[in-house]
Amino acid sequence: MASILGFLQLAGAVALLLFGLGLVRDGMVEAFGLRMKLILGAGTRTGLRAFASGLVATLGLQSSTATALLTASFVQREMIATRRAQIVLLGANVGTAMTAVIVSTDITAVAPVLVLLGYGLRRRGTTVTSGVGTALIGVGLMLVSLTLLDQATAPLRASPQMAAFLPMLDQAWPVALAFAAGIALLCSSSLAAVLLIGSLVLPPDLTVVMVLGANLGGAMAPVLAGATLDIAARRVLLGNLTVRAIGCLIALPLAGLAAGALNAMPLAVGPLAVSAHLAFNLALAALIWPFNGLVCRLVAVLMPQDAHAASTAPRWLDVQVLDAPPLALTGARREVLDIGDSVERMLAQTRAAFRKHDPAPLAEVRAIEDQVDRRQQQVKNYLSRLTGDATEAERRQAIDILDYVINLEHIGDIIDRGLSPEVAKKIGLGLRFSGEGFRELDALFLLTQENLRMAQTVFMTRDRDMARRLMEQKVTIRNLERQSAQRHLIRLREGQTESRETSSLHLDLLRDLKRINAHAVSVAHPILQDEGLLIESRLRGS
Repeated sequence: MASILGFLQLAGAVALLLFGLGLVRDGMVEAFGLRMKLILGAGTRTGLRAFASGLVATLGLQSSTATALLTASFVQREMIATRRAQIVLLGANVGTAMTAVIVSTDITAVAPVLVLLGYGLRRRGTTVTSGVGTALIGVGLMLVSLTLLDQATAPLRASPQMAAFLPMLDQAWPVALAFAAGIALLCSSSLAAVLLIGSLVLPPDLTVVMVLGANLGGAMAPVLAGATLDIAARRVLLGNLTVRAIGCLIALPLAGLAAGALNAMPLAVGPLAVSAHLAFNLALAALIWPFNGLVCRLVAVLMPQDAHAASTAPRWLDVQVLDAPPLALTGARREVLDIGDSVERMLAQTRAAFRKHDPAPLAEVRAIEDQVDRRQQQVKNYLSRLTGDATEAERRQAIDILDYVINLEHIGDIIDRGLSPEVAKKIGLGLRFSGEGFRELDALFLLTQENLRMAQTVFMTRDRDMARRLMEQKVTIRNLERQSAQRHLIRLREGQTESRETSSLHLDLLRDLKRINAHAVSVAHPILQDEGLLIESRLRGS
């Protein structure tokens, strides 16, 4: 019974530590979240600034995992280069070690004062003061948790089981390292694991080994949490794990020497576990920084780009020309034109499945849609990074490009979520349209393809006459859609079996093809508007 109670006390102390850590992170995000993002997003022009931004952000967020995931998301959005991102994470690792130094300082007596002050700030109501108040409450609870950890581990330290277990770990350092890594992974925090290790009375060399394991486990958490990110972002997270793994391999045989050296230091920064945590991350940053490019290449080998990812990689978006808006806009136009070709391919495959009554062509549609979604996001991110040197005319061009690529993405969605499932339903249920109904739908399919090709030409040439013809096609499509719907209703009244079985499907296909044409025609709007040929409304004046 006593052992169960002791375990519950230990678990409660760890839970309070994690809760306090979460409050600090939430409070700092509430108060300075945008500034933290700006620090990471804009503070990476040089290696030193990248390191400092990672350190500062982690001191604020109180979590290297949060900093790692935020950095990876910026890499995914092409706001930070991969090599700079790796240096950011080196700074983040040092930042979490410095946090351990701060928290482990013997200032437990001020914990109630911090909680009281935090409570008062939270009641002031403003976002910044409320966030700071939450963070102070979190720091106070973390200090209290350290006292509870010391009390909860006292019986554990004195138990004969621990006396038998520790020598086993001390004789099997790889096992001890894996054990500590598991603790850090379970807590999703190397900081919490290091503080827990520091509360135990362990041999100095074993303490260093378990700190190494905590660092390894702390790098595993963001890798697992970022599993859904793209290849570039996941490489950054894997790179951080690889760096720590390399550090552990180098440091593990030297754990005894390191423990002796740290204990012999005249100015200790805290318990041995905390000192080892800080020393390891400082040494790792100094060791890895000069070889950062090599680490990035190693990670690229460990996590190769698959065919799908390669197919979605931008071909014409050159970040090196962002400070030359005319070149950047030209590249963006070429990229969007290629995206338009992919959307046209989706429509062609859907029509082929419709005509042949064969579902095989539809298999390609979903894969292309995923590529279109990813690539249009890349274009938007790219154009958002145009320098302030862009003229007003160039900014309008960027907006026109964005409008068109967004419309292409909408067309892709309609094909993927509307046309394709509708054609698949027709094939799967063995439905057949009437001869007239089939010819009407196929003609509208063909005209939609032609209009999409014309939209591509208008987008690149900005030809006024062709833009006008494309706009006129909108009226043609609307009339064809209305006529086909009326004829379909006539066939229903005449009792044609095929028309009755395919009634809703026929009307749904008409509606979606009409929507696709509306999005395609939109590329003509800015051209005709600039020429003064487009009125604000089609409503007749009173």
